[in-house]
Amino acid sequence: MDLILTAIAEMAQPFRMLMLVTGVFAGLVVGVVPGIGGLFAMALLIPMTYNMDPFAAFALLLGMGSVTTTSDTIPAILFGVPGSVGAAATVLDGHAMAKKGEAARAFGASYSASMIGGVFGALVLAAAIPVMRPLVLYLKTPDFFAICAFGLSIVAILAGSQPLKGLAAAMLGMLASFIGIDSIAGIERWSFGQIYLWDGLPISLVFLGLFGLPELASLLMRGSIQGNAERPTYAGMWQGIRDTLREWPLVLRCSAIGSLLGAVPGIGIAVLDWIAYGHASRRPGRGPKFGQGNVRGVIAPESANNAKEGGSLIPTIAFGVPGSASMSILLGAFVIHGLVPGPDMLGKNAAITVSMVLSIAVANIVGAVTCLLLTRQLARIAQVSAAILVPLVVTFIVVGAYQTNMSAFDFLLVMLVGAVGMAMKEFNWPRSAFSLGFVLGPSLENYFFLAYQISGWAWLKQPLVLILLGLAIAGVVRQTVSWIKARGNADALPPALPDIAASSALTLLGGAALVTALLDFPFEAAIFPAITAGLLALFSLLTTIQTMLRCRKPVPASGADVTPVGEWQPSDGPALRGNLTVLGLCLALAFLVLLAGHLAATFIFVAGGIWLLGSRSPKMALAVAAGVTLCIYAVFDLLASQPWPAPWLAGLFKAF
Repeated sequence: MDLILTAIAEMAQPFRMLMLVTGVFAGLVVGVVPGIGGLFAMALLIPMTYNMDPFAAFALLLGMGSVTTTSDTIPAILFGVPGSVGAAATVLDGHAMAKKGEAARAFGASYSASMIGGVFGALVLAAAIPVMRPLVLYLKTPDFFAICAFGLSIVAILAGSQPLKGLAAAMLGMLASFIGIDSIAGIERWSFGQIYLWDGLPISLVFLGLFGLPELASLLMRGSIQGNAERPTYAGMWQGIRDTLREWPLVLRCSAIGSLLGAVPGIGIAVLDWIAYGHASRRPGRGPKFGQGNVRGVIAPESANNAKEGGSLIPTIAFGVPGSASMSILLGAFVIHGLVPGPDMLGKNAAITVSMVLSIAVANIVGAVTCLLLTRQLARIAQVSAAILVPLVVTFIVVGAYQTNMSAFDFLLVMLVGAVGMAMKEFNWPRSAFSLGFVLGPSLENYFFLAYQISGWAWLKQPLVLILLGLAIAGVVRQTVSWIKARGNADALPPALPDIAASSALTLLGGAALVTALLDFPFEAAIFPAITAGLLALFSLLTTIQTMLRCRKPVPASGADVTPVGEWQPSDGPALRGNLTVLGLCLALAFLVLLAGHLAATFIFVAGGIWLLGSRSPKMALAVAAGVTLCIYAVFDLLASQPWPAPWLAGLFKAF
């Protein structure tokens, strides 16, 4: 108790509380803007802590890192664009709720679940630090592989009534993750001689293209996010909070998933989100189906991703092994401030450790309350015309993508992945399965190869591996059996011949990737991509056969209101126009950025885009363009280039 009181007294000093609040608001801003991410902000803020004491420094850093997964739900719910990879699962039901006029409810559920999950993670951190070291050391490489494989099995659930499509999409995502220089053998794989691809496909760009651009095309066709003109009220927000409180067992279970798996190095936030989402989807409860606006699909991932921060800090403090990428950057702050992870953090530096727990808990509370107070205003965005929203969001996506490598290939990659995402959405292929495969691919390959190198195939006999792989296989089999029982349902599969062409093309792609992997790559670099390519070809072929059998089903009796099997439906015309319009806008902005720079390009594009898409007020278009340009300058130029701490800020620090 004395230690806790000491830590509270240290954190109660005005400057340290100021740094905590500053970190919280910085994290909220970072989470809202797609393409920035917590890693960028963490790297940006660490130099700012050079002249601070450890209490203030970690209050700032952990305050920022704890809430980026709170505010990243704002673009996920409103636009279907995940503010970070940790909000990808929230997109499915959160954006569907916004389109139904329930944006305020989705925000209320999201923020309250995030707050509870974050506080839960902090409590787990406080309780687990003394006992976590032997537990983490007990896990071996095969166990990590089994955990990742279990996470990948969630795709059978994410695909709903089409498990084969989900598995094929996951294999495609894994193949995409293998592009670049192989970390094991050090050779190029499917990089086509382009230096840009040597480091692989940037995950932020893949997620922006895969989820962001297709949803913007749909928004453009709808005219606004919300399908009705219902005014958002605080009642909707409180309904979301009540949903979270009513689902308290789910919140606690998913918080436990986030904090415990977050403590395992290599298990990223995107994996935790999908595992929590898959867990919740097993019992959808009342309301719509998952993916169609079920509030449990918002509560589950938001509880898990905020609890992750406390969990990932456990191995970082206990023995210097970062539990996530952001924690690896935080280790640099440990060095700067003379802290050594290990026994000292529970001995002479125990007060600092307790202050970290308090920082995470307080940051989650402050961040959630701040967002809840702004919920009504944020929900109003759902009623704004698409003529204004689409150019704004396209600007942040494209300019944010360009900041990744400052290369024209950034634009090209976002548009190509966006086109793939649009095709997957039109043909009803699960993009969530692709994203999960893309995230897990490198980890699965590394763990697989290391386990094979250490013990050959004997690692498959280890107890935990057998249990987790058994659960993964059982989940896939269970979903497949459920589909077989329901295959007589006329709505189980989309009756479109283009779907046959898509699955056939993936079969050929998988076969070609298998042949090139076996012929062109050495064994170390070829074994796992070859397995993945073979599975892609197999699942795609089965999907093709499945769809062809569906197309041969008898057409219902005359007079039934159906579209002939395999016929391109009239609704595809507007969807195609929306997709081409969004891709055209991205191409136009990319050209302007390369020609005139990102600031001038932003002003010209936003003003012109709002005017061309239907705004009748040139003054309003110019005012919005000026505001967006100022935001782009502040986020991508002023903050990124400003030496920290700035002279005036250094004086303020000295005064404190």
